[in-house]
Amino acid sequence: ADYLDNGNNKMAIQQADKLLKKHKDLHCAKVLKAIGLQRTGKQDEAYALAQEVAALEPTDDNSLQALTILYREMHRPELVTKLYEAAVKKVPNSEEYHSHLFMAYARVGEYKKMQQAGMALYKIVPKNPYYFWSVMSLIMQSISAQDENLSKTMFLPLAERMVEKMVKEDKIEAEAEVELYYMILERLEKYKEALDVVRGKLGEKLTSELQSRENKCMAMYKKLCRWPECNALSRRLLLKNSDDWQFYITYFDSVFQLIDESWTPPPEEEHSLEGEVHYSIEQAVKFIEERITEESKSSRPLRGPYLAKLELIRRLRYRGCNDEYKLGDPEELMFQYFKKFGDKPCCFTDLKVFVDLLPSSQYTKFISQLLEVIPLSATAENEIALPADIKALQQHLCVVQLSRLLGIYHAMDKKQKLTVVRELMLRYRHGLEFGKSCLKTELQFSDYYCLLAVHLLLDLWLEGEETAVWQCLTLLEEGLSHSPSNAQFKLLLIRIYCRLGAFEPVAELYSSLDAKHIQHDTIGYLLTRYAESLGHYAAASQSCNFALRFFHSNQKDTSEYIIQAYKYGAFEKIPEFIAFRNRLNSSLHFAQVRTERMLLDLLLEANISTSLEESIKSMSLSPEEDDIPWKDLRDNRDLTVLFNWDPKDRDISEEHRKLSLEEETMWLRIRSLTLRLVSGLPTLSHTIQPKNSEKTAENGVSSKIDTIRSLLQQLEAAVDSGKKFLEQKIQYPVLGPPPTRMAGFFSNGSCQCQTSLFCLVSDIYELDTNGLEDSAEIQERIGNSLKSLVERLTDLFNKCKGDLIEVRDGTLKTHPNLLENLVFFVETISIALWVSSYCDSVLRPFKSNLQKKKKKKKESSVAMPPVFTHFLDYVTELQTLTSNVIDHIKGLEIILTALKLEELSLKDTLLLQEEKKFTKTVQGKVQSSYHHSVQEIGELLKKRLDTIKKLKI
Repeated sequence: ADYLDNGNNKMAIQQADKLLKKHKDLHCAKVLKAIGLQRTGKQDEAYALAQEVAALEPTDDNSLQALTILYREMHRPELVTKLYEAAVKKVPNSEEYHSHLFMAYARVGEYKKMQQAGMALYKIVPKNPYYFWSVMSLIMQSISAQDENLSKTMFLPLAERMVEKMVKEDKIEAEAEVELYYMILERLEKYKEALDVVRGKLGEKLTSELQSRENKCMAMYKKLCRWPECNALSRRLLLKNSDDWQFYITYFDSVFQLIDESWTPPPEEEHSLEGEVHYSIEQAVKFIEERITEESKSSRPLRGPYLAKLELIRRLRYRGCNDEYKLGDPEELMFQYFKKFGDKPCCFTDLKVFVDLLPSSQYTKFISQLLEVIPLSATAENEIALPADIKALQQHLCVVQLSRLLGIYHAMDKKQKLTVVRELMLRYRHGLEFGKSCLKTELQFSDYYCLLAVHLLLDLWLEGEETAVWQCLTLLEEGLSHSPSNAQFKLLLIRIYCRLGAFEPVAELYSSLDAKHIQHDTIGYLLTRYAESLGHYAAASQSCNFALRFFHSNQKDTSEYIIQAYKYGAFEKIPEFIAFRNRLNSSLHFAQVRTERMLLDLLLEANISTSLEESIKSMSLSPEEDDIPWKDLRDNRDLTVLFNWDPKDRDISEEHRKLSLEEETMWLRIRSLTLRLVSGLPTLSHTIQPKNSEKTAENGVSSKIDTIRSLLQQLEAAVDSGKKFLEQKIQYPVLGPPPTRMAGFFSNGSCQCQTSLFCLVSDIYELDTNGLEDSAEIQERIGNSLKSLVERLTDLFNKCKGDLIEVRDGTLKTHPNLLENLVFFVETISIALWVSSYCDSVLRPFKSNLQKKKKKKKESSVAMPPVFTHFLDYVTELQTLTSNVIDHIKGLEIILTALKLEELSLKDTLLLQEEKKFTKTVQGKVQSSYHHSVQEIGELLKKRLDTIKKLKI
């Protein structure tokens, strides 16, 4: 066991063998040997050995524990349940084995058996937790039941009765048990009863979370629409803590609900269960004013009361009755707020919510009003006034962010924008002085100046100013050198490099972000969207692996969380963990990465290092199966991960999100159908006796071609809806969701090539079943298809021609679309070759039969059917075309190597000396990345060329 712990698996196997020679029935040694075998990649031997021991139904703790570890490593948790089921039968009174059995069921989600195991445990050892494990398992049955009715009429009422029994016998001990009771009543929509539990004696046990009781009461009052109670309770809680924002919201919601219902307090008695109620605007206004007066006496400044006043103004405006209640002018209130909290980084995000209260005519005046109160000092007459300390710097930054948000910078012309960029960079470099003592992991105080400057340059780039994008990269690289852990710099660099078609620097930037756990799903798209499409195949494989490793381990990890939740009685977390697991399983990104990863593997390996058939078998792919949950796809991407300060009309909207999801799903459908069609190719090439249709039906091959034809129809439909979608010409914001590869796929002709290749499969199959004799028409059809395919592939190649990087008037311009077209070309050629090798497998037997006939008849001239000539011409043309592309790529490599970037002077004299070195770095990175892409594409095409040469029938 020590050897196993230290990872020395071979020694562990030897030691176990020694032991087994002496005592050949030592179960535990056999299992430890099996673990060693499993870890050295001998899964089958390990499994056989484990089953040998399991068949003897061991009951010693060591063997059971060791087998559990082994089965877990094999990802076969269902075997653990069988193991403990047997152990419990032999040792029926063991508390330990019973609880292991319960946990084993929890791992595989067998809720009914968990309920029974929990009760069995409670009978042996009457401990409360075991009883409530059983109750929780009933709730889980109700959650997982497909039939809503069943859960409301059977599982939940049963769970409720089980808890009531304990309540009546006064056996409720722990907080978790009260939580569980509340959870059941809430799911049964018995809100009144739930409220009584929380307010009653049992509610006193709810102590672990802050305000746990109050929050639960509030939730029930809302469900029951008991607005007087909502109001009184939130009022009381705000008196205790006037900085708790959620209670302001409830307070306002309830006041306006009561006004709309024209509620009045009952005479002679309490207003409500929770005490005094406010039911008019006057009371609300007075209450907020009082909170502000109280705040002035508090030891530390509180933001809540001031923001609550702005919130109340906004609500009154919305109801169209602001002037009656003189709460003050929003502009003045925001100005006062800035004076009080302007030096806090949160000041901008606080005010951002309320800027729509300002009339647009007042924007410039408001900004200058704020600037006036910031202590800035200029050394000379015409120099920029700079802050003297971090406080003033924060205040100034807040104003700059507000200026961007109010669209003041957007309205400027090019010259003004460039002046602002210079000023912001000057302020950025000046601000670095305040952060000299910052650690490497801390951000510089002035980083946002640099980011804002880059945003302005991005505006210019989108307006057609080509140099601006290189300045963006230059400034970001400079920023990153001073603030190496600034994630915003890295994310923005990733987006811009990808837009320019350079993936190489992105891989390093992404790994330095150190994305953890769920981030592989939320921001992983930044990596997986571009790696392959820009020709970095190795990096693409790696980035898919990162993501898939996370998704696959999620299954295993979630079971562990659930088990811990049972052990510690955190019952309300269990449904959350299950929902989390489901959300990840139906993640859009997960489905995309699975599909793209398999296509990529086929592209890199099929018919190169292994045959297409073997590759497909090793992925256990089959054309009939579709494992993507189309109806439940969840878009878990974080599309707002990049900061921006754009006004609402330029920012990413709900509509953009919806359209992006729609586009991603369409593209995924096209990719998934392509993958399934390719996986159907090897299933067709079984030798078939021609003209013997009864036999073909028995072989089940005819159904295979039907599958292919049906998939082809689906692909054509998916392509049509994709084209319709693209007709809308949607433009996402520059930092919004990246568009898919669909537009390029259609416009460069790859799509037509690929669909016609799959149509060809159908024709060849028909030739195979009909034989050569009376199939002149089919042969001609095949001949024409092959001809037009070569033409289409040549067209596609023509769309790949041109310089990837060109120098125009001293600036660089990249053409990523040419790179993407090349990548599509390689993929389309690969599909063409897989289809060709199917044609080859059909035509070869025909040819050898003909040659046999020739020998028999001793005639020198048996006419060769035209299909052979067609096919041979096609293969020769494919070979020539591929060689031409390889030469073209060699040419690109030479040009890219020869590009002397040093000579490029960005004409803009705005560049300072220290910036120039970053510009050099940036251009070098882009050049090297393109070079790398072209090399990888070239290598892959050479391998494909070798497979073409083998296609000579």
